[in-house]
Amino acid sequence: MLSALRYSNITALCAVQLAGVRTPLAISEHNTLSVSVGMVDRMEMRWVAWLERRFYPRADAIVAVSNGVAEDLAAVTGLPRERVMTIYNPVVTPELSEMARMPLAHPWFAPGSPPVLLGVGKFKPQKDFPTLLKAFARVRAVRPARLVILGQGKERPRLEALVRELGVAADVDLPGWVDNPFAWMARAAVFVLSSAWEGLPTVLIEAMACGCPVVSTDCPSGPAEILDGGVYGPLVPVRDDAELARAILSVLKAPPDPEKLRARAALFSVERATDQYLQVLSELGGLPKY
Repeated sequence: MLSALRYSNITALCAVQLAGVRTPLAISEHNTLSVSVGMVDRMEMRWVAWLERRFYPRADAIVAVSNGVAEDLAAVTGLPRERVMTIYNPVVTPELSEMARMPLAHPWFAPGSPPVLLGVGKFKPQKDFPTLLKAFARVRAVRPARLVILGQGKERPRLEALVRELGVAADVDLPGWVDNPFAWMARAAVFVLSSAWEGLPTVLIEAMACGCPVVSTDCPSGPAEILDGGVYGPLVPVRDDAELARAILSVLKAPPDPEKLRARAALFSVERATDQYLQVLSELGGLPKY
């Protein structure tokens, strides 16, 4: 049995124990627990952390989606670090490239238009889009540019108010949910990840797979691993809009080779992750080595 995400993991571990079966169980952790608990001051999250410390050691195999998540999980649960293996999320597929080539009907991407910065994610505190908006206002004060943030969520009124307060409403678009973000990534001048914390930010990998230059916060966890410490795109401190703006301006001035970004993103392919998960499950099931 393979389970993913903390609520499912705890449920699966309880179910195996209550059922009294010997089903081998592998669990997968996708976020940085210590940071998410600290950022979201809710008793529910603290209760979940206690449950993880109690139940996670009973899993037959424990997978984390990044080394940062693995190290954090070991620290939070008291597990030996060597018990937590890392398997990066399966992100890049052939379909992604096909969708990236599909047409996009948005006037801001017409030839000769100012460069478009792109953010993607739920409108919630974890994604820290206010810092992205403030950084964009700094960029806009230096040169023509536009910003699109794809997504939706409860923070939309706050973000819309901040757009007006910063005086950049004419150059910011919040179109909501879109079915094909890859067409936007393939045409954006820079993809910006402004998150305060992550596990392994899928959208950062997707943007690179589309050949889009990227800038990211050096948040726990994942961006530093994806970008190899800044080799494939600048890493800036969390919630520092001035540094984020400087990084965006530097990438706009000297964008990297798109093929270099695509090659890096290929490390996070479905095929590679599938092989690794098959290996783990084969070993748990006593099957021949995959």
